Amino acid sequence: MIRVVILGSTGSIGESTLRVIERHRDRFRVVALAARRSVEAVAGQVRRTGAQRAVITESGALERAGKLPRCQWSTGEDALLELARDPEVDVVVNALVGSVGLGATLAALLAGKRLALANKESLVSGGPLVLAAAAQGGGQLVPIDSEHSAILQCLEGCRHESVARLVLTASGGPFREWNAEEMGRARPAEALRHPTWRMGAKVTVDSATLANKALEVIEAHFLYGVPYDAIEVVVHPQSIVHSFVEFVDGSVLAQLGLPNMELPILYALGYPDRIPDRALRTFDPMSVSPLTFEGIDRARFPLFSLGVGAGRRGGTAPAIFNAANEVVVEGFLSGRLSFPAMAEVVAEVLCAADPAVVRAVETVADVLEADAWARRAAGEAMEARGEMESPRC
Repeated sequence: MIRVVILGSTGSIGESTLRVIERHRDRFRVVALAARRSVEAVAGQVRRTGAQRAVITESGALERAGKLPRCQWSTGEDALLELARDPEVDVVVNALVGSVGLGATLAALLAGKRLALANKESLVSGGPLVLAAAAQGGGQLVPIDSEHSAILQCLEGCRHESVARLVLTASGGPFREWNAEEMGRARPAEALRHPTWRMGAKVTVDSATLANKALEVIEAHFLYGVPYDAIEVVVHPQSIVHSFVEFVDGSVLAQLGLPNMELPILYALGYPDRIPDRALRTFDPMSVSPLTFEGIDRARFPLFSLGVGAGRRGGTAPAIFNAANEVVVEGFLSGRLSFPAMAEVVAEVLCAADPAVVRAVETVADVLEADAWARRAAGEAMEARGEMESPRC
């Protein structure tokens, strides 16, 4: 029996993970759950799964809750890290949203766990630290992102030197066919109407701006040790081909499937084995034809180039991009920023990041300091939007 802890259990990935485990109770058992503040939702999941431990990271949330089911309840970031390194846990699913997930990622890998990673910000902000933790602790890093799961599946049994190029696919988001003028008037409700995937608000907005694809390029660089020049992105509106791998002999492998996050979740939970699941065997080639591909319009989606540029710059630049992006997404969802202004603010923050801020990532403190600086800078840029012009650097 594989014992699983789900961090971020009330989000879309957490709920999908629970559905997968419920279909495979003979293989997996949920022993612990964690969320930021959704006490009632976690309480329902405890009743549903029989989890023995639950953590709510937000201070005071438990005190405000009503009657809770029998379970060991804890609060705070330290309790979250304890779950990630618990010796009674085999697999840690990190479905936390944002850079807050880095600590749990490092704790799980240092403790030698299999980490099913959906928190892409961990690798983006602290890639060198994550790789070092896996090497030091012997932990196993298995991505849950559909694109990176696809690449992992295509690479099974292949030597690293045989890989020529990775090609990530992007749906293009809800604004793929909108012109710049229309995008300037885009509202949060429109950005949250993703055409093919059902995700949380932050990830869905990132998909609308293509910032998520920049984050995935940075992830791929660290996950697979491939240089940025050998990582490309194409828009694939049908979301059926989840990524390609091109090899040095010209062969190309791709992983296909309907847009359902339960498939990469199941693959990560059972890795390297494939677990039979009739609920996911629904692929009909005729129903998804034709499949089309197109390039990214970098002028309409500038956050993509800003993010990839931060990855190429290296050091703490990806952490700065990620933190600034988190701030502007909150600003857009709250009505404080227009859709185009998100990229303008992030660009200003990156322009202002001098060598004293962008430095090598050697410790968690390096990441946290860059993250905090970027959040302050993005907040100040948002406050000054009335006077601020588009940055030039």
